[in-house]
Amino acid sequence: MIRYIIRRLGYGVLVLFGVVTIVFFLFNILPGDPARMMLGQRADISSVEAIRHELGLDRPVPLQYVRYLNDLSPLSWHNQNDPKHYFFLDREHYKNSITLISTGREGVILLKAPYLRRSYQSQRQVSSILGEAFPKTALLAITAIGFALVLGLIIGIFSALKKDSLLDKGSLLLSVLGMSVPSFFAAILMGWLFAFVLGQYTGLNLVGSMYSVDDFGRGKYLEIKNLILPAITLGIRPLAIIIELTRSSMLDVLSQDYIKTAKAKGLAPAYIIGKHALKNALNPVITATSGWFASLLAGAVFVEYVFDWKGLGVVIVTALEQYDFPVVMGAVLFISVILILVNISIDILYGFLDPRVRIA
Repeated sequence: MIRYIIRRLGYGVLVLFGVVTIVFFLFNILPGDPARMMLGQRADISSVEAIRHELGLDRPVPLQYVRYLNDLSPLSWHNQNDPKHYFFLDREHYKNSITLISTGREGVILLKAPYLRRSYQSQRQVSSILGEAFPKTALLAITAIGFALVLGLIIGIFSALKKDSLLDKGSLLLSVLGMSVPSFFAAILMGWLFAFVLGQYTGLNLVGSMYSVDDFGRGKYLEIKNLILPAITLGIRPLAIIIELTRSSMLDVLSQDYIKTAKAKGLAPAYIIGKHALKNALNPVITATSGWFASLLAGAVFVEYVFDWKGLGVVIVTALEQYDFPVVMGAVLFISVILILVNISIDILYGFLDPRVRIA
């Protein structure tokens, strides 16, 4: 099992290296001058050149790439004495670093957190910007996937047990509708329905009644009413998929011989469902849930933007509008790490649930 985990971690590192490489070269060929973005279009040439030199943009692209990898790596080499050196150790960038090895008079190898650069617009560290936005996205994603998982499992199990009944046909209709509605359209539809059509009953048509400047969506504190509509909207599609997968997987498991044997032995139906059928029917549900949870956790851009929920989605859209490349690059890498970690965790969970997976 340890070899299996190490192998999966190795695959994850290789995938992350590929993502870092693609992100770096993609954003280095996009139009736009970061120096002018920071100083404004009326900046003089000498100031622009000074900023380009400070950011290292006047160096060859391969050397910029090596420095980018050096900034992101937990272990990195730096020159600690020469401020003009391209790999100079700036303690403002690596505040919590630990010096592991000194290499000669000037060089040191550090153990540090990845340095994601600074925003061109606000001059804040990208890690700080993402650190503020991520808890809000995480709360929204956990609530949405929890709503979808609990309700989806219940409806899917009863649909399988009551096959071809009115409940079963209704759940299939709900699944088709849920999978057919894009998230951005569902968000607009929910906002229109509850704020305009039903506004006199919900109170959401009043200015500031739902998303005032003091609510958690804008960064201060949490009110449950601010979470309900975004979470339901975000959970509609995962709910539809979980219902369909649970139903089809349960039907397949219930037709197996060992379920028939358990029934012939006179075991209680609830025991058969809970102990034997549901456990063996959860694999496809786990796969779907993990994938959706990773995508929701990474940032539901449209839903967050429509409901003005200040998470990763809004941060990414704002950075794209302002050509704030370090923020976009940092957000993409952060999202990639989330997806990789979730997939590795699911692979390891599969290894515990089904020993045959470890052989592959």
